[in-house]
Amino acid sequence: MGSVASFFGRLFGKEEKKEEERNFRANDRPYNLSYHYANNAIKTSKYNLFTFLPLNLFEQFRRLANAYFLFLMMLQVIPQISSLSWFTTAVPLILVLTMTAVKDASDDINRHRSDKQVNNRMVSVLIDGELRSEKWLNVQVGDIVKLENNQFVTADLLLLSSSEPLNLIYVETAELDGETNLKVKQALSVTGELGDSIEALAGFKGEVKCEPPNNRLDKFKGTLTLDGQSYSLDNDKVLLRGCTLRNTEWCFGLVIFGGPDTKLMQNSGKTIFKRTSIDHLMNVLVLCIFGFLASMCTIMAIGNAIWEVREGSVFVAFLPREPGVGAALSSFLSFFSYVIVLNTVVPISLYVSVEIIRLGNSFYIDWDRKMYYPKNDTPAQARTTTLNEELGQIKYIFSDKTGTLTQNIMTFNRCSINGKAYGELFDFRGQRVEITEKTEKVDFRWNKLADPKFVFHDHSLVETVKEGNQEAQSFFRLLALCHTVMPEEKKEGELYYQAQSPDEGALVTAARNFGFVFRSRTPETITTVEMGRTVTYQLLAVLDFNNVRKRMSVIVRSPEGKLTLYCKGADTIIYERLHPSCNELMKVTTNHLNEYAGDGLRTLVLAYKDLDDRYMEEWRQRHHEASIAMDDREERLDELYEEIEKDLMLLGATAVEDKLQDGVPQTIEQLSKADIKIWVLTGDKQETAENIGYSCNMLREEMKDVFIVAANTAEGVREELQKARRKMCPAAAEEPSVSKARAGLFWLEKTQTVQDEEVDGDYGLVINGHSLAFALEKNMQLELLRTACMCQTVICCRVTPLQKAQVVQLVKKYKQAVTLAIGDGANDVSMIKAAHIGVGISGQEGMQAVLSSDYSFAQFRYLQRLLLVHGRWSYLRMCKFLRYFFYKNFTFTFVHFWYAFFCGFSAQTVYDEWFITLYNLVYTALPVLGLSLFDQDVNDRWSFQYPQLYSPGQLNMYFSKKAFVRCMLHSCYSSLILFFIPWAAMHDTVRDDGKDIADYQSFALLAQTCLLVVMNIQLCLDTHYWTAVNQFFIWGSLAAYFAITMTMYSNGMFFIFTSSFPFIGTARNSLNQPNVWLTIFLTALLCLLPVVAYRFVLIQLRPTINDKVRHKVRKEALPAPAPRIPHPRRISTRRSGYAFSHAKGYGDLVTSRRFLLKLPLKSRQVLFSQTDSPLAQNQPQHYRTIAEEPENSQRQEV
Repeated sequence: MGSVASFFGRLFGKEEKKEEERNFRANDRPYNLSYHYANNAIKTSKYNLFTFLPLNLFEQFRRLANAYFLFLMMLQVIPQISSLSWFTTAVPLILVLTMTAVKDASDDINRHRSDKQVNNRMVSVLIDGELRSEKWLNVQVGDIVKLENNQFVTADLLLLSSSEPLNLIYVETAELDGETNLKVKQALSVTGELGDSIEALAGFKGEVKCEPPNNRLDKFKGTLTLDGQSYSLDNDKVLLRGCTLRNTEWCFGLVIFGGPDTKLMQNSGKTIFKRTSIDHLMNVLVLCIFGFLASMCTIMAIGNAIWEVREGSVFVAFLPREPGVGAALSSFLSFFSYVIVLNTVVPISLYVSVEIIRLGNSFYIDWDRKMYYPKNDTPAQARTTTLNEELGQIKYIFSDKTGTLTQNIMTFNRCSINGKAYGELFDFRGQRVEITEKTEKVDFRWNKLADPKFVFHDHSLVETVKEGNQEAQSFFRLLALCHTVMPEEKKEGELYYQAQSPDEGALVTAARNFGFVFRSRTPETITTVEMGRTVTYQLLAVLDFNNVRKRMSVIVRSPEGKLTLYCKGADTIIYERLHPSCNELMKVTTNHLNEYAGDGLRTLVLAYKDLDDRYMEEWRQRHHEASIAMDDREERLDELYEEIEKDLMLLGATAVEDKLQDGVPQTIEQLSKADIKIWVLTGDKQETAENIGYSCNMLREEMKDVFIVAANTAEGVREELQKARRKMCPAAAEEPSVSKARAGLFWLEKTQTVQDEEVDGDYGLVINGHSLAFALEKNMQLELLRTACMCQTVICCRVTPLQKAQVVQLVKKYKQAVTLAIGDGANDVSMIKAAHIGVGISGQEGMQAVLSSDYSFAQFRYLQRLLLVHGRWSYLRMCKFLRYFFYKNFTFTFVHFWYAFFCGFSAQTVYDEWFITLYNLVYTALPVLGLSLFDQDVNDRWSFQYPQLYSPGQLNMYFSKKAFVRCMLHSCYSSLILFFIPWAAMHDTVRDDGKDIADYQSFALLAQTCLLVVMNIQLCLDTHYWTAVNQFFIWGSLAAYFAITMTMYSNGMFFIFTSSFPFIGTARNSLNQPNVWLTIFLTALLCLLPVVAYRFVLIQLRPTINDKVRHKVRKEALPAPAPRIPHPRRISTRRSGYAFSHAKGYGDLVTSRRFLLKLPLKSRQVLFSQTDSPLAQNQPQHYRTIAEEPENSQRQEV
């Protein structure tokens, strides 16, 4: 539609100029409206009331068959060439167009409702000096809006002021980048002074010049001019639509971009009309059939001309021609007459049946109880009915990580304290016991401040802590003190933690449950409750995390005056700084760490050091001098940190699980066995994404290598990709092997396919967002694709929503494979739209992904059932349907072709006209629908047992151009038998009473009866799975044929409608003759015997995977559901600590006096006022982070 609009725009000279810079003034609507910037309304619908009919019909008539039937109907109106009534084509065509239009209208009405719901949200807007409640769609660029806690951000805003100290606000960006951690934004000081004064805000006359609308989520450049002064604007001062305001009472923002110009909408991608590969193939085949039909009609027309010249003159005496009609005109008219007679090669009932089959298979998905998630009361949903068979042909899956593979929940799983491992259970034989939901949990009721949602199963750890074990208590004391978590206590004992990372929240909560509760903090103190006793520590220093240090330390003084440094970090970093006396303990702890890493857990090592007062006083003095130094400040501070973090004493290690959704590793394993490649595209950090890769068994220790591409220059990225490719396949050519071909309708579409290359062994590839930006450039994208496709697993991290779509489009373009994208957040929408199939997870990140998807369900594990069962069956059924449908209609039509040589090419039909009308609508409609809705080669359990059954769909083995040609040859053979055997049997024969039987009507009845019997037996041979419905349809159709035939050929019908039912008495005179039934039997035998013989020989010599499994099914019992087998223990030297992926923390902010100052607001009770605290709502406690990486950290470049 956009292209149509732009065409008319160019036609009338109204083509819009591309915006190069945005310039607007605050509180000046007339000035801003002169630039014609987009308002804040969004539109995802395709039609409106006036455009629906023309645009929808235009879309439908782009399907070649619909256009053909319209042309055919116009031909049938011309009496000189039509031998069939016009309504025989008009009624089915109108039915198909109406059904499709109703479905499209329903889909678009849902889109309109969604748009209306969003556009009619209310927000406070400053207009004419007062705050008014306005709908989102009425918000304009340059307006000042007020947001309150937990509100969605209305548009892309420049933050002006907030309720928080230092003009800070906290936003959740899950809808944009999939991360649930809170990000900090900060307004300029000059605008922060405006506060919430309506008078000051109304008088604000700042002018903003900034970049035009774009899709870069991580970049923003602009300047604010106020009172002659210019202030630089960057991404930290901008709130993006799609974010949610958290823990901030209010803030004011200036609208920069609205509606379609916002970065969220710029990243959402265009809605494209999706068609399956079978649809595209059908268009090509229909075009070929038209060519074939034209050639047959040409042959008939030439035959008619020859016959008219040679034989026609003999009949002129008693069959005079109409005036002016000679042999040439007769031949020309017969061409179009045969177009009508032979049109059944592409009957319109084909498209009606296809829509019914797709609808039926969609209902199976909706009704599948095994894809229903009872916890959320969420069933699977087929949101489109046109793509089912494509589910059986998927080659590449592109998956989001956060919320799709994982649950967004961190859990404290295990720990090692003083050389002893806790968290696992063992039976009396010393065998590890798998922990399930039924396993007995530790009872924490002895601790009144414990988090009721915290789950742990190893009772021995609680007993150790209760017994007063010094190492265990020091371990949890460290976890309660060494962090930058901010607490919120709404009611007595009801704690809610705001953590710098979800891991940190999990560790502090673990300490809380084991008796060391972090209660509150001030810039100088930390208050804990240790085993029921309140203890306040003096906080002397926070040595915070950053990407280089990979550790964090705090220095505290206990009430007894004891000085201690507590440190936690990556094992490689901490081990270098341990006291030599810890060597033995370090070896034991390393073994435990290897076990945890082998299970994909995120690990940290804990250590401490006692300090003396004199040294500490001197160190603090040097620290103060270094912190105010003008030169080499960072280097001097690092040296001081290195100095004090030495000779540490090892306490132990923690293991936190980034909890996967249930069944994710098993699902990925099953899909891999089906030869489906899975790529993970996530906005999360590299370390986190890599860790999940190992947890899911996508990345494995056994892999020969896992390549990390993280270069910051185009040349660096190219070198890393080439190095990886050469290592995987040294013998491969430097240039990729690209095969070019033509495809599509009229073969106008040029395709390029990058050939797969053989690789010895399994490899993985992890590529960062900024490197991916270079790799997706035109001169490097083939290198990226080539290298990535050699790898078993590809993980792209820190990617923008648009990059996700670009990766999908790259694979679609150069691999010619069917792709599926699955995600749960707004950041996945563009990827879901770009892929052939889009799947939305009904998760914690809203419903945007579901609304844009083709299929939706609640858990990633249901994907294997969607593909391996429903997708495979749908593809199998559709292919069988098409093969059988083309076979029965080509056979039906070819009989007309042979008959033409015996009727003077006069376009006379070989069958009764009523049989022609009812053949596809009644006699053969239900049996083939029964096959297409109920057939299955093996049941769902066998489908899971042998995922390899899926691979034929990826290779288009069941229906292709070759299969179509084989179908035509089979039809040609059958039609020869079906015409010439009855013709020979009826030629010069007599009835058993000596009367003549060889008339046209008796031959027509015999030919059509033979045809119908053969078609039904062929259907029986194609059916693998019999149901009562199949039996009823087949026998019912035969019974209906004989009942209708006897009725229509009866005396009564002839007397009532003489001209419509001329075959009086034919049925009773023919069907009571034994030689007629013998002819039917002989015809059926000759048609079907070669088919049975060919299939038998094929199964013996070249059995397919389906043949082998079906043979096994007949011999063996039904496989039991796969038991839950605990994963074998893996030992890994690879570490996955969240310390590796941390940006610089907020230690300085936490210890800042100004940060914790309360503003004198009447309603402000606590710093972090979240009204929907999970504990308050009795919901699972999720940990949100307040970390945001600085500009110089690793970020993606679009």
